[in-house]
Amino acid sequence: MADDLLSQLKTMTTVVADTGDLEAIRRFQPTDATTNPSLILQAAQQPDRRARLAEIARGATDINDALDAVAVEIGSEISELVPGYVSTEVSARLSFDTDATLARARSLIERYGRQGIGPERILIKVAATWEGIEAARVLEREGIHTNLTLLFSFAQARACADAGVTLISPFVGRILDWHKTREPDADFSGERDPGVQSVRRIFEHFKGHGYETVVMGASFRNSGEILALAGCDRLTISPALLGELAETQAPLQRQLTPLDAETQAPEPQDEAEFRWALNEDAMATEKLAEGIRKFMADQRKLETLLGELRQS
Repeated sequence: MADDLLSQLKTMTTVVADTGDLEAIRRFQPTDATTNPSLILQAAQQPDRRARLAEIARGATDINDALDAVAVEIGSEISELVPGYVSTEVSARLSFDTDATLARARSLIERYGRQGIGPERILIKVAATWEGIEAARVLEREGIHTNLTLLFSFAQARACADAGVTLISPFVGRILDWHKTREPDADFSGERDPGVQSVRRIFEHFKGHGYETVVMGASFRNSGEILALAGCDRLTISPALLGELAETQAPLQRQLTPLDAETQAPEPQDEAEFRWALNEDAMATEKLAEGIRKFMADQRKLETLLGELRQS
């Protein structure tokens, strides 16, 4: 009988847990872990964290200080359970402000340093807007590793590679969502999935041109999307789908294989080219804006919770 799918996947792809749930991380033993405002909110709402959250909120200078303190505390706990990277996100409110993103990213790294966690363990997550990518370019030069998230288009991926970012998180499931609303009767299974096709194109372009930026598929809606990307550099997977893979015995074939670079990388895009290409991609434009709004909606909920605890 074949091994379970998760065990086989780990032999060809670095598996990353897309969660702030410490028990799930202990169970599935991923290499890395990613968080975002929605996942931090979920973790913060756990009853056993409430007393500590109140302590953080009361000791913070303002709500932004409290938000970052919570994110770093949860990230620090996660870092004890994984051997690799922990991704911590800069506020989505700063998605269009390069200077503010830089300041917040440096502050997060300093906070981790006070916990004894060096920058080599942390990926600063930033939305893949033009401003976010420009911030990442500077951070990488300073030795701060970045994870560019909310990535839906080839133009975003190219710009990230040109900027020398450590890792990108192209979203698979949200691309599928967009197409399903427009073609509800279409067959998007397996390699027909437009999100899978997007990641495959990015992966092949990066490997074919010698880019070092890591491709980490994210935002999966079903295990079929994950299996169709077996062999991708990294895949960040929710606990529910990790559990499904761990409980399924079936043979797994590698779908993506890194090839030696064959051609020189194209000239980098400038800002006008990037913005035009993104504007031409209706799906990416809509999903990027929607993603930023959704992350901010959950951040505001966490801000409200921390504000209430500051007064309690």
